[in-house]
Amino acid sequence: MYSRKPFYLIVAALFLVGLALMLHRHFVYEVPWLPGEKRQIWSIEAKVEFEASGRPVKASLAIPGSQPGFTLMNESAASPGYGLSFIDLNGSSRAEWSIRAASGLQELYYKVDMMLDPFAKGPLSSQIPEVDSIEVAEPYATAMDQVLALAQERSSDGITLTRELLKELSNRGQNAELLAQYKSAGPLLVDLLHRAGVPARLLKGLQLEDGRRRQPLIDLVQVYEGEHYEVFNPATGSQGRQEHLLLWEYHSAPVLDLVGGSNSRVTFTMLQQEQPVNVALAKKFDQPDWINVSLYNLPLEEQALFKGILLIPIGVLAVVFLRIIVGVKTSGTFMPVLIAMAFIQTSLLTGLVGFLLIVGTGLVLRSYLSHLNLLLVARISAVIIMVIGMIGFFSIVAYQLGLTEGMKITFFPMIILAWTIERMSILWEEEGAKEVVKQGGGSLLVAVAAFLAMNNEFIRHLTFNFLGLQLIVMAAVLLLGNYTGYRLTELKRFKPLVDEQRDV
Repeated sequence: MYSRKPFYLIVAALFLVGLALMLHRHFVYEVPWLPGEKRQIWSIEAKVEFEASGRPVKASLAIPGSQPGFTLMNESAASPGYGLSFIDLNGSSRAEWSIRAASGLQELYYKVDMMLDPFAKGPLSSQIPEVDSIEVAEPYATAMDQVLALAQERSSDGITLTRELLKELSNRGQNAELLAQYKSAGPLLVDLLHRAGVPARLLKGLQLEDGRRRQPLIDLVQVYEGEHYEVFNPATGSQGRQEHLLLWEYHSAPVLDLVGGSNSRVTFTMLQQEQPVNVALAKKFDQPDWINVSLYNLPLEEQALFKGILLIPIGVLAVVFLRIIVGVKTSGTFMPVLIAMAFIQTSLLTGLVGFLLIVGTGLVLRSYLSHLNLLLVARISAVIIMVIGMIGFFSIVAYQLGLTEGMKITFFPMIILAWTIERMSILWEEEGAKEVVKQGGGSLLVAVAAFLAMNNEFIRHLTFNFLGLQLIVMAAVLLLGNYTGYRLTELKRFKPLVDEQRDV
């Protein structure tokens, strides 16, 4: 006897792999289960201002990239008369403007859209900075050594030393007051850590607040202890990445490098907005990796094509269920799925009216062709031509009557309609009108059911964003194909037995 174990193993494998892919997409790439969700986007504009002296100008601005907590979505720049390039310099991304000659006040703009994304990754913390020994003049050197000595007594490593140094500097003692005149808090903390042999680098961050204008960058210090690091805010003494804090420059490079100008400054304006999840994901998945198989990587034209194609298995599942489990008869096996696809393009009511008009008129014309005793190929060809003519005629009539919806019947699959008319005509001749109505009505019923399943916004979202769903649908189809019991429509044959049992 043939064992069914391999079959059930295949079905189980399809289901589990499909479910695993869907869970992976949701938890790793933050693709939501439900449509209509939005993602928070921060639009940030950096304004570069400086005085040009009539000489060639080159301005290089550090720009952010995707990093923990944020995914870069869009970036653009406005620079009338300037050449612009986005370059990578020692691992740091920069926008570089250049012009042969400029004079007077100059204004350059750079805009970036960053999406809040807890799953985002970036280049932060990739390389431990070198410890630079800097010669410090007196009396600042003595003050630094005294502050370090006090902090080192109460610390055990680089991270705890940083915390104690921030406490000492915030106490506003004599040494702290003196060192505050030497350097600002961020560079001073880096110098103190380097003097103690602790790897650290100065970062520049932007605290995001909706609607704020002309905001400066704030200093942050990244401190290493082995491979581990922590980020500190020297101004507040806080440890760790703060909420809505975007790192703008994190490679120990100047924020603005200007040649040919003076009195430069960079200010920032920011605005919070929301975008539909499909728009945000399309931009997020623009650069795929081998495990992130996403249709968002395709051009828009192909994406639109696949949005329709991926709905077909859902319609197929509806047909399989209604035919095998329920027992609905249809004219053609999967003709209802193609009709349902046409309904998606035309709308349900317009599609039903158009289908009945074309098939009804086609049956009348086909009855005349049956008297001509044509060969099958010629007869089908004639029916196809008639279908095309009827679609064109009804479209023109609908347009003349102002019924623009009626013009959408051009989306019907003409070859399938022709074969449907041919099958129903033969069925009429062999089985009678009753069987035609039964199979035609069954086809429309299944087509409507498939349309309702395929046109559901939730189903559309799942099929396009979770390709693993196709494997689950395949597993369901295989299971349904293994069903050998009675169909629901056949159970009426047993109703007399049930009545007899009740009488007894």
